[in-house]
Amino acid sequence: MEERVKKIIEACLKEKGTNPIDIFYNLAQMDFVRIHGPEHHVLDGASLLTAFYNAGGNIDLPSSLNELMKRGLQMPGATCGMWGVCGAVSSMGAALSIIDGTGPLTSDASWGKHMEFTSKALYSLSQVGGPRCCKRNAFLSFQKAIQYINENYDVELEYNNIECCFNEKNEQCIKGKCPFYKKPKKKVAFICVHNSCRSQIAEALGRHLASDVFESFSAGTETKPQINQDAVRIMKELYGIDMEKTQYSKLITDIPSPDVAISMGCNVGCPFIERGFDDDWGLEDPTGKSDEEFKIIIKEIESKILQLKDKESMI
Repeated sequence: MEERVKKIIEACLKEKGTNPIDIFYNLAQMDFVRIHGPEHHVLDGASLLTAFYNAGGNIDLPSSLNELMKRGLQMPGATCGMWGVCGAVSSMGAALSIIDGTGPLTSDASWGKHMEFTSKALYSLSQVGGPRCCKRNAFLSFQKAIQYINENYDVELEYNNIECCFNEKNEQCIKGKCPFYKKPKKKVAFICVHNSCRSQIAEALGRHLASDVFESFSAGTETKPQINQDAVRIMKELYGIDMEKTQYSKLITDIPSPDVAISMGCNVGCPFIERGFDDDWGLEDPTGKSDEEFKIIIKEIESKILQLKDKESMI
Protein backbone atom coordinates (compact mmCIF):
# COMPACT_ATOMS: atom_id res chain seq x y z
CA MET A 1 0.00 0.00 0.00
CA GLU A 2 2.75 2.45 0.91
CA GLU A 3 4.44 1.86 -2.45
CA ARG A 4 1.18 2.64 -4.25
CA VAL A 5 0.69 5.96 -2.49
CA LYS A 6 4.33 6.97 -2.98
CA LYS A 7 3.78 6.55 -6.72
CA ILE A 8 0.64 8.68 -6.44
CA ILE A 9 2.62 11.47 -4.75
CA GLU A 10 5.36 11.27 -7.40
CA ALA A 11 2.77 11.46 -10.17
CA CYS A 12 1.02 14.45 -8.58
CA LEU A 13 4.26 16.43 -8.56
CA LYS A 14 4.35 16.11 -12.36
CA GLU A 15 0.80 17.36 -12.89
CA LYS A 16 0.32 20.98 -13.98
CA GLY A 17 -3.45 21.33 -14.29
CA THR A 18 -5.91 23.20 -12.10
CA ASN A 19 -8.77 20.72 -12.48
CA PRO A 20 -8.55 18.15 -9.65
CA ILE A 21 -10.90 15.78 -11.46
CA ASP A 22 -8.63 15.69 -14.51
CA ILE A 23 -5.64 15.04 -12.24
CA PHE A 24 -7.59 12.26 -10.51
CA TYR A 25 -8.49 10.74 -13.90
CA ASN A 26 -4.87 10.79 -15.04
CA LEU A 27 -3.66 9.01 -11.93
CA ALA A 28 -6.62 6.66 -11.43
CA GLN A 29 -5.99 5.07 -14.82
CA MET A 30 -2.42 4.12 -13.93
CA ASP A 31 -1.81 0.44 -13.29
CA PHE A 32 -0.88 0.88 -9.61
CA VAL A 33 -4.30 2.34 -8.72
CA ARG A 34 -7.03 -0.26 -8.23
CA ILE A 35 -10.67 0.32 -9.06
CA HIS A 36 -11.35 0.31 -5.29
CA GLY A 37 -8.90 0.52 -2.43
CA PRO A 38 -7.50 2.67 0.39
CA GLU A 39 -5.01 4.29 -1.99
CA HIS A 40 -7.95 6.62 -2.72
CA HIS A 41 -7.55 7.98 0.81
CA VAL A 42 -4.39 9.61 -0.52
CA LEU A 43 -5.18 9.96 -4.24
CA ASP A 44 -8.32 12.06 -3.79
CA GLY A 45 -6.93 14.68 -1.43
CA ALA A 46 -3.61 14.71 -3.28
CA SER A 47 -5.38 15.58 -6.54
CA LEU A 48 -7.13 18.44 -4.76
CA LEU A 49 -3.91 19.77 -3.20
CA THR A 50 -2.10 19.57 -6.53
CA ALA A 51 -4.79 21.51 -8.40
CA PHE A 52 -4.93 24.07 -5.55
CA TYR A 53 -1.18 24.64 -5.73
CA ASN A 54 -1.19 24.84 -9.54
CA ALA A 55 -3.96 27.46 -9.38
CA GLY A 56 -1.77 29.65 -7.18
CA GLY A 57 -2.65 28.29 -3.74
CA ASN A 58 -0.20 29.23 -0.99
CA ILE A 59 1.18 25.84 0.05
CA ASP A 60 4.42 23.95 -0.26
CA LEU A 61 3.23 21.12 -2.46
CA PRO A 62 5.83 18.38 -1.70
CA SER A 63 5.50 18.77 2.08
CA SER A 64 1.70 19.04 1.85
CA LEU A 65 1.48 15.85 -0.20
CA ASN A 66 3.80 14.02 2.20
CA GLU A 67 1.65 15.09 5.15
CA LEU A 68 -1.48 13.92 3.35
CA MET A 69 0.21 10.59 2.62
CA LYS A 70 0.95 10.09 6.35
CA ARG A 71 -2.65 10.82 7.27
CA GLY A 72 -4.11 8.75 4.43
CA LEU A 73 -2.08 5.70 5.40
CA GLN A 74 -3.61 5.85 8.87
CA MET A 75 -7.13 5.38 7.47
CA PRO A 76 -8.11 1.72 7.09
CA GLY A 77 -9.97 0.49 4.04
CA ALA A 78 -13.77 0.09 3.97
CA THR A 79 -14.37 3.06 6.27
CA CYS A 80 -17.48 3.95 4.24
CA GLY A 81 -19.22 0.71 5.21
CA MET A 82 -17.55 0.03 8.55
CA TRP A 83 -17.44 3.53 10.02
CA GLY A 84 -20.04 5.45 8.01
CA VAL A 85 -17.40 7.92 6.79
CA CYS A 86 -16.11 7.72 3.22
CA GLY A 87 -12.35 7.84 2.77
CA ALA A 88 -12.69 10.14 -0.25
CA VAL A 89 -14.41 12.78 1.87
CA SER A 90 -11.93 12.31 4.72
CA SER A 91 -9.03 12.66 2.27
CA MET A 92 -10.34 15.96 0.97
CA GLY A 93 -11.13 17.13 4.50
CA ALA A 94 -7.51 16.36 5.37
CA ALA A 95 -6.36 18.35 2.33
CA LEU A 96 -8.34 21.40 3.54
CA SER A 97 -6.88 20.95 7.02
CA ILE A 98 -3.37 20.98 5.54
CA ILE A 99 -4.10 24.09 3.47
CA ASP A 100 -5.35 25.98 6.56
CA GLY A 101 -3.06 24.41 9.14
CA THR A 102 -6.11 23.29 11.10
CA GLY A 103 -5.80 20.98 14.09
CA PRO A 104 -8.00 19.69 16.91
CA LEU A 105 -7.35 22.81 19.03
CA THR A 106 -7.93 25.33 16.25
CA SER A 107 -10.33 28.05 17.32
CA ASP A 108 -10.75 29.95 14.05
CA ALA A 109 -13.54 29.41 11.52
CA SER A 110 -11.66 26.74 9.54
CA TRP A 111 -12.42 24.00 12.10
CA GLY A 112 -16.15 24.34 11.66
CA LYS A 113 -16.05 25.11 7.94
CA HIS A 114 -14.18 21.89 7.25
CA MET A 115 -16.84 20.02 9.19
CA GLU A 116 -19.47 21.76 7.08
CA PHE A 117 -17.70 20.66 3.89
CA THR A 118 -17.42 17.01 4.94
CA SER A 119 -21.05 16.94 6.10
CA LYS A 120 -22.25 18.27 2.74
CA ALA A 121 -20.03 15.86 0.83
CA LEU A 122 -21.16 12.88 2.89
CA TYR A 123 -24.77 13.91 2.38
CA SER A 124 -24.31 13.91 -1.40
CA LEU A 125 -22.88 10.37 -1.16
CA SER A 126 -25.79 9.26 1.01
CA GLN A 127 -28.30 10.42 -1.59
CA VAL A 128 -26.83 8.08 -4.21
CA GLY A 129 -26.39 5.11 -1.86
CA GLY A 130 -24.33 1.95 -2.06
CA PRO A 131 -22.65 -0.31 -2.77
CA ARG A 132 -19.46 1.68 -2.49
CA CYS A 133 -17.62 2.90 -5.54
CA CYS A 134 -14.32 4.66 -4.90
CA LYS A 135 -14.58 6.52 -8.20
CA ARG A 136 -18.17 7.70 -7.76
CA ASN A 137 -17.47 8.76 -4.17
CA ALA A 138 -14.44 10.74 -5.34
CA PHE A 139 -16.42 12.52 -8.06
CA LEU A 140 -19.20 13.49 -5.63
CA SER A 141 -16.62 14.72 -3.11
CA PHE A 142 -14.74 16.72 -5.75
CA GLN A 143 -17.94 18.55 -6.68
CA LYS A 144 -18.28 19.85 -3.12
CA ALA A 145 -14.53 20.42 -2.65
CA ILE A 146 -14.13 22.51 -5.82
CA GLN A 147 -17.11 24.63 -4.82
CA TYR A 148 -15.68 25.06 -1.30
CA ILE A 149 -12.23 26.11 -2.50
CA ASN A 150 -13.52 28.50 -5.14
CA GLU A 151 -15.73 30.20 -2.52
CA ASN A 152 -13.18 30.37 0.31
CA TYR A 153 -9.76 30.96 -1.27
CA ASP A 154 -8.26 33.37 -3.76
CA VAL A 155 -7.88 30.65 -6.40
CA GLU A 156 -10.11 29.25 -9.12
CA LEU A 157 -10.16 25.50 -9.68
CA GLU A 158 -11.46 24.29 -13.02
CA TYR A 159 -14.48 22.02 -13.21
CA ASN A 160 -16.04 20.03 -16.02
CA ASN A 161 -19.00 17.71 -16.37
CA ILE A 162 -18.02 14.24 -15.22
CA GLU A 163 -18.54 11.06 -17.22
CA CYS A 164 -17.15 7.95 -15.58
CA CYS A 165 -14.94 5.71 -17.70
CA PHE A 166 -14.44 3.07 -15.00
CA ASN A 167 -17.86 1.36 -14.97
CA GLU A 168 -16.78 -1.68 -16.97
CA LYS A 169 -14.11 -2.44 -14.35
CA ASN A 170 -16.52 -2.16 -11.43
CA GLU A 171 -18.55 -5.31 -10.90
CA GLN A 172 -20.82 -3.47 -8.45
CA CYS A 173 -21.48 -0.48 -10.71
CA ILE A 174 -25.01 0.83 -10.16
CA LYS A 175 -25.04 2.06 -13.78
CA GLY A 176 -27.96 4.39 -14.48
CA LYS A 177 -28.44 5.18 -10.79
CA CYS A 178 -25.00 6.79 -10.74
CA PRO A 179 -24.97 10.47 -11.78
CA PHE A 180 -21.70 9.92 -13.65
CA TYR A 181 -22.62 6.76 -15.54
CA LYS A 182 -21.75 6.97 -19.21
CA LYS A 183 -24.41 5.08 -21.07
CA PRO A 184 -22.86 2.94 -23.84
CA LYS A 185 -23.84 4.12 -27.29
CA LYS A 186 -25.88 1.80 -29.44
CA LYS A 187 -24.47 0.58 -32.75
CA VAL A 188 -26.75 1.35 -35.68
CA ALA A 189 -26.20 -0.42 -39.01
CA PHE A 190 -27.59 0.90 -42.29
CA ILE A 191 -27.90 -2.00 -44.75
CA CYS A 192 -28.18 -1.89 -48.53
CA VAL A 193 -27.33 -4.35 -51.32
CA HIS A 194 -24.05 -2.88 -52.57
CA ASN A 195 -23.27 -0.49 -49.69
CA SER A 196 -22.31 2.20 -52.19
CA CYS A 197 -24.95 4.91 -52.03
CA ARG A 198 -27.92 5.22 -49.62
CA SER A 199 -26.40 3.24 -46.76
CA GLN A 200 -23.10 5.14 -47.13
CA ILE A 201 -24.97 8.45 -47.00
CA ALA A 202 -26.82 7.26 -43.88
CA GLU A 203 -23.56 6.25 -42.18
CA ALA A 204 -21.98 9.62 -42.97
CA LEU A 205 -24.99 11.62 -41.77
CA GLY A 206 -25.31 9.43 -38.69
CA ARG A 207 -21.71 10.23 -37.76
CA HIS A 208 -22.20 13.90 -38.62
CA LEU A 209 -25.52 14.49 -36.86
CA ALA A 210 -25.94 11.81 -34.19
CA SER A 211 -22.52 10.65 -32.98
CA ASP A 212 -23.38 11.85 -29.47
CA VAL A 213 -26.24 9.32 -29.32
CA PHE A 214 -25.24 6.29 -31.41
CA GLU A 215 -22.42 4.86 -33.52
CA SER A 216 -23.12 4.54 -37.23
CA PHE A 217 -22.06 1.75 -39.58
CA SER A 218 -23.08 0.69 -43.06
CA ALA A 219 -22.74 -2.55 -45.00
CA GLY A 220 -24.18 -4.57 -47.86
CA THR A 221 -24.83 -8.12 -49.03
CA GLU A 222 -22.41 -7.35 -51.87
CA THR A 223 -19.77 -4.66 -52.34
CA LYS A 224 -18.73 -2.16 -55.00
CA PRO A 225 -15.15 -1.06 -55.78
CA GLN A 226 -15.97 2.48 -54.65
CA ILE A 227 -18.72 4.61 -53.16
CA ASN A 228 -21.16 6.14 -55.65
CA GLN A 229 -19.28 9.17 -57.00
CA ASP A 230 -22.38 11.33 -57.32
CA ALA A 231 -23.13 10.66 -53.66
CA VAL A 232 -19.55 11.57 -52.74
CA ARG A 233 -19.69 14.81 -54.74
CA ILE A 234 -23.09 15.97 -53.44
CA MET A 235 -22.33 15.12 -49.81
CA LYS A 236 -19.20 17.30 -50.09
CA GLU A 237 -21.32 20.08 -51.57
CA LEU A 238 -24.09 19.91 -48.95
CA TYR A 239 -22.19 19.06 -45.76
CA GLY A 240 -18.47 19.31 -46.47
CA ILE A 241 -18.20 15.56 -45.79
CA ASP A 242 -15.72 13.50 -47.80
CA MET A 243 -17.12 9.99 -47.46
CA GLU A 244 -14.11 8.46 -49.21
CA LYS A 245 -11.79 9.55 -46.41
CA THR A 246 -13.31 7.29 -43.75
CA GLN A 247 -15.80 5.00 -45.52
CA TYR A 248 -15.69 2.17 -48.05
CA SER A 249 -17.98 -0.56 -49.32
CA LYS A 250 -18.27 -3.38 -46.75
CA LEU A 251 -20.05 -6.69 -46.25
CA ILE A 252 -22.38 -7.15 -43.32
CA THR A 253 -19.84 -9.53 -41.78
CA ASP A 254 -17.25 -6.69 -41.70
CA ILE A 255 -19.00 -4.50 -39.14
CA PRO A 256 -19.77 -5.02 -35.42
CA SER A 257 -23.01 -6.72 -34.50
CA PRO A 258 -25.52 -3.87 -34.33
CA ASP A 259 -28.12 -3.00 -31.72
CA VAL A 260 -30.31 -1.45 -34.41
CA ALA A 261 -30.42 -2.60 -38.06
CA ILE A 262 -32.10 -0.47 -40.71
CA SER A 263 -32.81 -1.44 -44.31
CA MET A 264 -32.55 1.31 -46.87
CA GLY A 265 -35.39 -0.35 -48.78
CA CYS A 266 -33.60 -2.99 -50.84
CA ASN A 267 -35.36 -6.15 -49.60
CA VAL A 268 -32.05 -7.58 -48.36
CA GLY A 269 -31.78 -10.32 -45.79
CA CYS A 270 -29.88 -9.80 -42.56
CA PRO A 271 -28.73 -13.20 -41.23
CA PHE A 272 -25.84 -11.79 -39.22
CA ILE A 273 -28.17 -10.37 -36.56
CA GLU A 274 -30.47 -13.39 -36.59
CA ARG A 275 -33.61 -11.28 -36.63
CA GLY A 276 -35.53 -8.93 -38.88
CA PHE A 277 -34.73 -5.28 -39.43
CA ASP A 278 -35.77 -2.78 -36.80
CA ASP A 279 -36.96 -0.47 -39.56
CA ASP A 280 -37.17 -0.28 -43.36
CA TRP A 281 -36.79 3.25 -44.65
CA GLY A 282 -38.04 2.33 -48.13
CA LEU A 283 -35.81 4.83 -49.93
CA GLU A 284 -35.63 5.07 -53.71
CA ASP A 285 -32.17 4.42 -55.16
CA PRO A 286 -30.98 7.73 -56.71
CA THR A 287 -28.13 6.09 -58.65
CA GLY A 288 -27.99 7.45 -62.21
CA LYS A 289 -30.59 10.15 -61.50
CA SER A 290 -30.30 13.95 -61.40
CA ASP A 291 -28.62 15.94 -58.63
CA GLU A 292 -32.01 17.23 -57.51
CA GLU A 293 -33.35 13.69 -57.08
CA PHE A 294 -30.15 12.78 -55.20
CA LYS A 295 -30.64 15.74 -52.87
CA ILE A 296 -34.24 14.78 -52.15
CA ILE A 297 -33.10 11.32 -51.00
CA ILE A 298 -30.20 12.78 -48.98
CA LYS A 299 -32.53 15.20 -47.18
CA GLU A 300 -34.96 12.36 -46.50
CA ILE A 301 -32.11 10.36 -44.96
CA GLU A 302 -31.12 13.39 -42.89
CA SER A 303 -34.66 13.71 -41.56
CA LYS A 304 -34.80 10.01 -40.66
CA ILE A 305 -31.40 10.18 -38.94
CA LEU A 306 -32.63 13.05 -36.76
CA GLN A 307 -35.85 11.16 -35.96
CA LEU A 308 -33.79 8.10 -34.99
CA LYS A 309 -31.55 10.29 -32.84
CA ASP A 310 -34.56 11.71 -30.99
CA LYS A 311 -35.99 8.23 -30.49
CA GLU A 312 -32.74 6.75 -29.15
CA SER A 313 -32.16 9.76 -26.90
CA MET A 314 -35.42 8.98 -25.11
CA ILE A 315 -34.55 5.33 -24.40
